[in-house]
Amino acid sequence: MIGFGTRLEQAIDGPGRLCVGIDPHPYLLHQWGLGDDAAGLRDFGLRVVEASAGRAGIVKPQVAFFERHGSAGFAALEEVLRQARAAGLIVIADSKRGDVGSSVEAYGQAWLTPGSPLEADAMTVSAFQGVGSITAPLELAARHGKGLFVLAATSNPEAAAVQTAIIGSGARSGLTVAAGIVADVTDWNRGDPSARIAGVGVVLGATVDFAAYGIDTAAADEGPGTPILAPGFGHQGARFDQVNAIYGAAASRTIVAASRSILTAGPSGLAAAITSHANEVGA
Repeated sequence: MIGFGTRLEQAIDGPGRLCVGIDPHPYLLHQWGLGDDAAGLRDFGLRVVEASAGRAGIVKPQVAFFERHGSAGFAALEEVLRQARAAGLIVIADSKRGDVGSSVEAYGQAWLTPGSPLEADAMTVSAFQGVGSITAPLELAARHGKGLFVLAATSNPEAAAVQTAIIGSGARSGLTVAAGIVADVTDWNRGDPSARIAGVGVVLGATVDFAAYGIDTAAADEGPGTPILAPGFGHQGARFDQVNAIYGAAASRTIVAASRSILTAGPSGLAAAITSHANEVGA
């Protein structure tokens, strides 16, 4: 079994660091001439998969846009996930699940179990109930060669008050909440010293002032490098040619997420937009 970190490294060294979002916003479905229904979601997702294959190594379906159509939406998502993985793309399910005990374990089983209808290569998770609360999906991911990306310092401004709050007790006392999550994930990743890139990453938005959050992206280079999923580019303000300046030594393991800046090109312009973005991001 090839671990997620190794497969991610291969994708970065091959097609590159660009991650194409599959975000079927209602207005985009309308612009594309598709219905805001399960059939429209399916067509939208499959067109993004087709355009991404060979031009990008990673795609990230935003689960919420499928979930709002209920079981029919999930059926469309299942088809998109299958086709993306069959095309050799790494699939990150942007599900942002978080809970405790058997509940969060069930979320992990849904997205990370081989053969599951919703099987992806990795999923996003929330650990604001404590990184210890996601132990079950962490262990499940390690067992099946899957990945997790743990929310730490997100690009939405509303999160700053919580994520910069200071931890008052425990091993991470004195750190910000975001820095504590990064430290816990980095410690977890030291369990696999054979990998250059670890299987568990963190979400660090490109529009975040890392110094204000007490985060040193280079610190995660100790042992296997903790991968970074980086939203905030394009429509959210960060430029694609700023990746190296923003993430420094961690840039080589930073996944640059882009969605609306690509998807607004429409189905006829998708391939060119992906190629252009991939060139901007660089190696």
